[in-house]
Amino acid sequence: MADYQVCDLVKMDILVAEDAVEALTTLVYREEAHQVGKKIISKLKEVLPKEQFAIKLQAAVGGKIIAGDKISPMRKDVTAKLYGGDVTRKRKLLEKQKKGKKRMATMGRVAIPQSAYLAVLKRD
Repeated sequence: MADYQVCDLVKMDILVAEDAVEALTTLVYREEAHQVGKKIISKLKEVLPKEQFAIKLQAAVGGKIIAGDKISPMRKDVTAKLYGGDVTRKRKLLEKQKKGKKRMATMGRVAIPQSAYLAVLKRD
């Protein structure tokens, strides 16, 4: 090492359900930020378990989102007990489920398991 050189680094935050996860914050080269963000988001999507509500995964540099994805929610078949008959009852049950999931998403917190941190840090 002869001397120090100036390089263009940026701080990349990983947002899980719109909350920044400090343990996943990294410094990356500005030119590679998009690729690294996509890679981390795809790895998180594979590792994180599904919740009752949709989970939004995002990589951000400053205030700008550079990569994002969504984990779809688990669904319970609320119409399984219905047999034929009135369609409005089926629609009513699906709307009720939709409202509950929306309410849960506003209050819900996502617990990130230790294996997810290790998978992201591994960086194959």
